[in-house]
Amino acid sequence: MYRLRDLLIAVPALLLLSPLLLLIILGLWLSQGRVFFFQQRPGRYERPFTLIKFSTLYDAAPGADEYADQQARLTPLGRHLRRFSLDELPQLLNVIRGDMSLVGPRPLLMAYLPLYTEAERRRHEVPPGITGWAQIHGRNDLPFKTRFQYDLWYVDHRSLRLDWLILWRTLRQVLIGRGVYADAHTTSPPFDGTN
Repeated sequence: MYRLRDLLIAVPALLLLSPLLLLIILGLWLSQGRVFFFQQRPGRYERPFTLIKFSTLYDAAPGADEYADQQARLTPLGRHLRRFSLDELPQLLNVIRGDMSLVGPRPLLMAYLPLYTEAERRRHEVPPGITGWAQIHGRNDLPFKTRFQYDLWYVDHRSLRLDWLILWRTLRQVLIGRGVYADAHTTSPPFDGTN
């Protein structure tokens, strides 16, 4: 049922949003030359997949800490895309391919896998999502440990009804742009196994 729901929403959404997507692609290509950002992320059962997003950051200087000043590396268009989470729209392709679901724990970095506790690893028992229970409770404002608690609650209480609630509240939260940035970062600071 979840897979069918995902396809019934993601495919029409991709078609309906195609004019906007084409405008974003053109804007990114003209303004910064690079349109997409690809990165390996852990999916369900920790199987890696390639996540796709719109590119929103300038490259970090050679040898620089890429997390040190992400706000300064935001491209002008990237700032607006992040503000309304439009950089996440290409993940509809991940949903159609079956790498992700519309709702589930956000897929984090492969490098974090050895840092999880056994309980935290359970967040990979369900497909990762474009949005999730943690995202509607603070997004990047939440410490990782709190996010993981929300993720595990979702794993234990997953239902189609809960997913519809999350999708509705996500839409509302995106429109007001709350919790997108965490301090000086465009995303959260790196997870070190404790924070």
